[in-house]
Amino acid sequence: MPTPDQLGRQLQDVLEPIVAGAGFELDELDVRATGRRHTVKVVVDSADEAAGVNLDDIARLSRAASAELDQHEHLIGGSYTLEVTSPGIDRPLTQPRHWRRAYLRLVEVTLVEGGKLAGRIGRAGEDAVDVLVDGSVRSVAYADVAKALVQVEFKQAPEAEIEKLGGRVERTEDEV
Repeated sequence: MPTPDQLGRQLQDVLEPIVAGAGFELDELDVRATGRRHTVKVVVDSADEAAGVNLDDIARLSRAASAELDQHEHLIGGSYTLEVTSPGIDRPLTQPRHWRRAYLRLVEVTLVEGGKLAGRIGRAGEDAVDVLVDGSVRSVAYADVAKALVQVEFKQAPEAEIEKLGGRVERTEDEV
């Protein structure tokens, strides 16, 4: 019987084509043994950084993933529970595409060296991201980030911050 990690790698090979074929990316696959059953948690995100994942997408992917896993039941070796979900607001930013998707959002960053910074996310490249911290744009290498979480914001970002990061300020007709 494979370990949950080994099973996860095998199931990734099975599920990745299903997820990609539907226009999504397999963001995370977690397999856990829970008694005699396994729980297979599939986290998907839109391949289009400007789009998201809705409930209809989740339902469609869940049916397709379940049908495919049923065909590969021998890998799991018994019954399983399948959970298909999208990343939540509390998902850590771990890949450049996560940072790009969070453009202009507030972020709290814990650095590998132990320090912390809070700011607004700017342009994200392959190796680093610009973060507006206390009015200055700072380039932060992903390798220097121990943990980064988007912060919930209940009001619109200040125009000056958006403009400093090269974003467009959306104005209503009343403001023009």
